Amino acid sequence: MCTVVIDVEDAGSARLLAVRDEDPLREWDALGPWWPEEYAGVIGIRDRRAGGAWLAAAPAEGRLAVLLNRADVGDLPSGRAVSRGTLALESVAGRSPEAPLPMHGFNLLEVGPEGARVLSWDGAVLRETPVGPGTHMIAHDDLDDAATPRIAAWLPEFRALGPAAASTDWAADWVALLGASTRLSPDDDRAIIRDNRPHGYPTQSLLYAVATVSGRTVEVRDVALPAPARWPA
Repeated sequence: MCTVVIDVEDAGSARLLAVRDEDPLREWDALGPWWPEEYAGVIGIRDRRAGGAWLAAAPAEGRLAVLLNRADVGDLPSGRAVSRGTLALESVAGRSPEAPLPMHGFNLLEVGPEGARVLSWDGAVLRETPVGPGTHMIAHDDLDDAATPRIAAWLPEFRALGPAAASTDWAADWVALLGASTRLSPDDDRAIIRDNRPHGYPTQSLLYAVATVSGRTVEVRDVALPAPARWPA
């Protein structure tokens, strides 16, 4: 149940804040070049168990991708499902997924020179949603989905900050708002920094990343939370 906020200026230019929710017992590695042979020049946040990435970027190509889980409509057995961890890596290498996919559902946010889009797979259909200029938010359902409580609660707040490109320090502004959102309990369904265990999932917010994609460059940094679902004091 990860969350991404993205502000698109124009094709190939965007700024985003991404929050990762995962099982704290599932080990991961911070942003780095973990795939020098398979994906030269790619950096990302690596899942140690499957070897894939939640977020990946190819700075020299101006590409970034973030993977969010999504519910299935199919009945693909877990034993037959292929890991979704290659999706972000393949995306920044210029190879977007094509249906049919032997994977559980996902939203894949892609940002590159051509613009930004979300590819959504529900186990049956792969849909593309362009991400136009302005500020948007996505979690485990559709882009800007008002039925998602955290989007209904916080997308207006992020939009009220104005265009990220016009800010002298957009990342500080957005992170400050993310911190302000933690006045909600992490098990509140409107929360961005989350504890999903009361909702039936073992995942909690573990880190956030901020990134700027502009032209043929990507700047990204990641920040681990001091404890699962815990904002720094």
